[in-house]
Amino acid sequence: MSDPTRIALVGATGLVGMSLIRLAVGRSDIRIIGIARREAPLPPGARMEMLIAPPEGWSDAIAAARADVLVSALGTTWKKVGQDEAAFRAVDQDLVLDCAKAAKECGIRQMIAVSSVGADPYAKNFYLRVKGETEQQLGKVGVSRLDILRPGLLRGPRDEMRPAERAGMIASPLIDLVLHGKYAKYRSIRSDVVARAIVGLTREKMAGRFVFEHDAIMRAASRA
Repeated sequence: MSDPTRIALVGATGLVGMSLIRLAVGRSDIRIIGIARREAPLPPGARMEMLIAPPEGWSDAIAAARADVLVSALGTTWKKVGQDEAAFRAVDQDLVLDCAKAAKECGIRQMIAVSSVGADPYAKNFYLRVKGETEQQLGKVGVSRLDILRPGLLRGPRDEMRPAERAGMIASPLIDLVLHGKYAKYRSIRSDVVARAIVGLTREKMAGRFVFEHDAIMRAASRA
């Protein structure tokens, strides 16, 4: 039996991060090492390591994880940062890039980053512009393989949900039915499907930069 793939997970307490942790329960092919600034309740049966450190200590935690793959499910919200652009960039851009550089320095072969549909460094929308700029800069870090996931609206259990998110989750199954062709990438997707896609992508060995939108995420999930 081959050794399990060791996954260093930053953003472990978020929607996708917790979905990945739940997915790992009972599996022998992957081992999650969560890296977070605070402890989080783990699902029953979870056998994993959780390294607790302030963000400035995450580089050391990533090195200590001895991981094969770094997964970044980091992301904050406009509300949490008080509509402060610098505070938003500090998490969704600066911290993501710092983690990528730490992964490169300690020899991690692959990074999988959860971004957003519509990410574009030239977008007028601030959120999408930051996501696009971050993707662009991640490509320059030099990790052997970089996988970028661009999901649409993420569906799944959240600790807190804004009214617009709640309305979107209710309406999304109907809206998804009319999104075809070039608009299919905007379909909503369950967080557990994104987690399965992450696991599927850890099996890929080819070097390079790869971008996955809705249909490609679904195909990657089927390989998990």
